[in-house]
Amino acid sequence: MPLFDLPLEQLQTYLPPRTEPPDFDTFWAGTLAEARRHPLNARFEPASFGLRTVETFDVTFNGYGGQPIKGWLLLPVNRPSALPCVVEYIGYGGGRGFPTDWLLWSSAGFAHLVMDTRGQGSAWRPGSTPDLAPDGDNPQYPGFMTRGILRPQTYYYRRVFTDAVRAVEAAHSFRGIDSQRIALTGASQGGGIALAAAALAPDIAIVMPDVPFLCHFRRATELVDTRPYSEIAHFCRIHRDQVDAVFRTLAYFDGVNFAVRGRARALFSVGLMDDICPPSTVFAAYNYFTGTKEIRVYPFNNHEGGEGFHNLEKIRFLQQLWG
Repeated sequence: MPLFDLPLEQLQTYLPPRTEPPDFDTFWAGTLAEARRHPLNARFEPASFGLRTVETFDVTFNGYGGQPIKGWLLLPVNRPSALPCVVEYIGYGGGRGFPTDWLLWSSAGFAHLVMDTRGQGSAWRPGSTPDLAPDGDNPQYPGFMTRGILRPQTYYYRRVFTDAVRAVEAAHSFRGIDSQRIALTGASQGGGIALAAAALAPDIAIVMPDVPFLCHFRRATELVDTRPYSEIAHFCRIHRDQVDAVFRTLAYFDGVNFAVRGRARALFSVGLMDDICPPSTVFAAYNYFTGTKEIRVYPFNNHEGGEGFHNLEKIRFLQQLWG
């Protein structure tokens, strides 16, 4: 894929008009208050997977609607005191898999909580959490992007973003984690979830969204025809009379609107040939992000971004800040 989006010089200053519902903060405050009426009930059950240097826990906590959400917690076996924690969210279609899939952060000396994504985990890594949708749905294009999309109250990502905040609360509840040193990360969908959770959850120190999805929806759906954004375009193609309703809903879930509420220190990444999460959508979120921020640009990379090179960047970033 050649360069297809704006030149880098324009991307660096790209600030498109934002569409933010007037009740954005009220909507999310009410959503989280409703979730917190259910006990978090975070459980950490020891799980053996033959790892000698990493201690693993099978995690269950109550997310949106009090529904159980699964995850993994990995800790280095040798830990003299409470550890900083990286909470990680997963890319589109993937699930939590096994602890052996997630050894990077515990090997670098951090606690690592991986949140399973409700309803997903059948595209490229298995998951363990169903999506129980008590509010009902509209007809949808296959996938998750249009599930409940005609109203913000029923949209799929309302449940996912709420789960993400509750995952942070689960991390806070574990005695071996330093609650003042919580970092959020994820790639693609995981990066978009991290941006939302960093704005919605209190006391997030660092957020590291890699090639984040779920940002600047309108431009993404008009610029590329790749999945998952094409799910939205296909829905609008069939439901021609619902286009305005679709984008009214998406405004409550746009990473650009969460970015302006960013308080954490941030490290973003972007691939300039990314035809899944176009660079202008990433830079829109980055440029609006109000916290202290850095971005790593990978000029010849598509949606894979920096991969292993960027993992090293993230490790250095955290170790410089937290030792």
